[in-house]
Amino acid sequence: AWWRQAGPSAPGGKAADAGRNPSARLVEQGAYLARAGNCMLCHTPAGGAPYAGGRAIETPFGTVYSSNLTPDRDTGIGNWTAVDFWRAMHEGRSKDGRLLVPAFPYTSFTQVTQDDADALFAYLRSLAPVRQPNRPHALRWPYDSQLALAAWRTLYFEPAVFQSDPARDADWNRGAYLVRGLGHCSACHTTRNLLGAVDDRLDLAGGPMPMQNWYAPSLVLPDEAGVGDWALDDIVRLLQTGVSDAASVMGPMAEVVLHSTQYLSPQDLRAIAVYLRSLPKDRAGARSDMRAPAQASAQGADIYDTQCARCHGDAGQGVPGAYPALAGNRAVLMANTANLVQVVLHGGFAPATQGHPRPFGMPPYQLELDDRAVAAVLTHIRSAWGNRAAPVHELDVTRHRDTAAR
Repeated sequence: AWWRQAGPSAPGGKAADAGRNPSARLVEQGAYLARAGNCMLCHTPAGGAPYAGGRAIETPFGTVYSSNLTPDRDTGIGNWTAVDFWRAMHEGRSKDGRLLVPAFPYTSFTQVTQDDADALFAYLRSLAPVRQPNRPHALRWPYDSQLALAAWRTLYFEPAVFQSDPARDADWNRGAYLVRGLGHCSACHTTRNLLGAVDDRLDLAGGPMPMQNWYAPSLVLPDEAGVGDWALDDIVRLLQTGVSDAASVMGPMAEVVLHSTQYLSPQDLRAIAVYLRSLPKDRAGARSDMRAPAQASAQGADIYDTQCARCHGDAGQGVPGAYPALAGNRAVLMANTANLVQVVLHGGFAPATQGHPRPFGMPPYQLELDDRAVAAVLTHIRSAWGNRAAPVHELDVTRHRDTAAR
C-alpha cells in the first residue's frame, strides 16, 4: 500500500507547460472553471488575499489549512508546472510527491480532464503573487501521517478521469462531469463513514455535514431535495439565483450559489439540471421517520403567533416571492431537523445574487428563545396545517447550540 500510494507516480501530463505564456482565452476558461469548482471559497480566509490560502477547515480529525494557490515562487505555486498541478488534481499529490489530505476534494477532482486542469493552472498563474507561507495542518495522530494517508487511499481512492456515457446525450454528460468533478457535490451530499470517506453506494443520497451542524439533503429523494419532478427552468433558477417557486437555499448551499453556480453559463446550469433530474428516486430507499407525529403545544403555538406569523402567515401559507410557506414544506418535514434548528437559532439567509440581489431573510432567535422554546415552536410547525412530522426535542436544540458554540 505504501509503495503504491507514496512511491513514484506514473508519468503523465503534457509536454507543454500550460502555465507558460497562456492565451487570454485559456486564462478566461480557467477563471470560469475556478468558479465552477468554488476554489476561492476554501483558499481565501475572511479578509485575506484571494487564493492565498490559510483558511481553517475543521474536520473530525483536526484542522486543515488551505494552501496558497497564487504564483508566488516561495510560498505558492510559482515553481509548479502544469504537470505538477495535474498530478495534484488527478492523484492528490503535491509537487514534491507528498500525499494531500482529502479535505482537498481530489477524490472528485480526479474526474477533471487534463485540458481543464491546464486551464485552471493557467488562470492561477495569472494571479498576482502573494507571499504567504502555508500553515501546517493540525491533525490528530495518526491522521497526520503519510502512512495513514497511504492506507486511506488504498481503501477509498483510485484516480479516474470522467468517462462519458455514450447512451446519454451531451447535456447529461456535461452535467454529470460538473456534478461529479469540479462541483464535488458528493463532498456534502453523500454520507461519510468513520474514516471520512464518502459511500459511493449512497451517492448524493444526503448526509450530515461534519463540524457544521447542517444536513445536506438527499438529491435523490423527492421528500428531501430531489428534483426529479421539477421543471428544468426551476432547477436552473434555483442554482442561478438561490430562489425558485419551489425552494430557496440557505446555509452552506447559499455560499455555493453565491460564489459559484450563479456565475455558470445557462448551458452548464441546464446540463446540471438535466443530470440531477435524471437521478433515480429510489437509490437510497424511503427515508421515513418512524416516530409518532408531533402533537401541537400551546407554548409552540403562542411563540409562532408572536414571532413567526407576521411573515409566514397564520396558516403557514407564507408570502410568494418573499417568505416561504411552512405548510407542506419538505424542508420542514424532513426527518433530520438539523437545518430547522440552525435557521431558528442563527437565522436563514438566501444569497444576494445578480438575479435576486435583495433576498428576504430571517433573523436569528438564539438570544430570544431558549432550547425548550425553539423545540416547542418547531414541533408546532411540524404538526400544524396538515403537517405530520415527528417532534423536535429540547435535547436536539441543545446539542446543536452547544456544538456551534465550540
